[in-house]
Amino acid sequence: MLSRRLALAGLGGLAAAPGLAREVRLGFANGARPLTRAFPEKGEMILQRTRAPLLETPFEAFDAGLLTPNDRFYVRWHYQDIPLAVSARDYRLKVSGAVARPLALTLGELLKLPRVELVAVNQCSGNSRGFVSPRVAGAQWGHGAMGCARWTGVPLKAVLARAGVKRGAVAVRFGGLDAPPPEAPRFLKSLDLDHAMDGEVMIAFAMNGAPLPLLNGYPIRLIVPGWYSTYWVKALSSIELLTAPDDNFWMKTAYRIPATPDGGVAPGTTQFESVPINKMPPRSFVTNLAEGAVVPPGPRLVRGIAFGGASGVAKVELSRDGGASWQAATLGPDQGKYGFRAWQATTDFARGAATLAVRCTAEDGRAQPMRAVWNPGGYLYNAVERIRVMVA
Repeated sequence: MLSRRLALAGLGGLAAAPGLAREVRLGFANGARPLTRAFPEKGEMILQRTRAPLLETPFEAFDAGLLTPNDRFYVRWHYQDIPLAVSARDYRLKVSGAVARPLALTLGELLKLPRVELVAVNQCSGNSRGFVSPRVAGAQWGHGAMGCARWTGVPLKAVLARAGVKRGAVAVRFGGLDAPPPEAPRFLKSLDLDHAMDGEVMIAFAMNGAPLPLLNGYPIRLIVPGWYSTYWVKALSSIELLTAPDDNFWMKTAYRIPATPDGGVAPGTTQFESVPINKMPPRSFVTNLAEGAVVPPGPRLVRGIAFGGASGVAKVELSRDGGASWQAATLGPDQGKYGFRAWQATTDFARGAATLAVRCTAEDGRAQPMRAVWNPGGYLYNAVERIRVMVA
């Protein structure tokens, strides 16, 4: 595996770069964002923030295929001090805490473990936050803070077995090479031990058949299928077995949602019981038509993508009257329960305005609501998407 070094130190001057001449509008108030090609290993991306990098995938990329290309895959870091150069030879993954054999694994040692492959959606907890109403603080993402890739790596449980988990361990904490500013807490996330040992959680060294881009976590990152990306720790460098539930800032205070059945509360509510964000709910999108498109009258194929979140896609339905009536869509091949699933439906358009809506129901019974839940973090957005088109 090759070492990686990126020339990111000068990105603070991107605002004046020629690559930012074009912009895209994300469909909500103050939603204009520049497009940039200035980030190494990335094609044209929507610039949400320069430092630490927040890059959103342009939505048209999702109509080109079910696997999001590495150079169009969104980027989200918390702190400015991200790894700009990583030596594959010197890299070590340390395993400590309640283990019989503390480890400092080289990449070569990791690569010798049994390999697994999984197609899974990686989605930022705040994806689509810009559409939340009333508005909330945080990155105002459109719908492109997500992507689907074929991840190759090793099962986390194989690494833990090699270390020997001691009796009394209850949780596993993960950290990466990114560093906090002074007085800020290191970015750390944890999973219950049973979850970490379920055989699906993995440590990936490749996505879509190539090494991870540095901005997406090179050389290895955690993959937690069906869960939001906050747990998918990038540039993974430490694993610690804990004998008590994790009470670090990023578990106890940040990334928490109301402890309600849907994770929502009445807008403006600030006092409520909370739990760490966890599983993703189902979502679906139209990808071959955009808001404001003009289409001819008559039958037309509408297509898109869906994912079930923590389970597979059971069905997708399309409406051309804003949700008053629905027709079943045809599902494409199944890449696995955690990946994007293609869908399509032919619908007959009559002259005038039409509002398309698409709804996914997951195999676990959860379905997209017509209205988004609200919480102060702007998390869990999965409302039925509507697209207004003109038939003429």
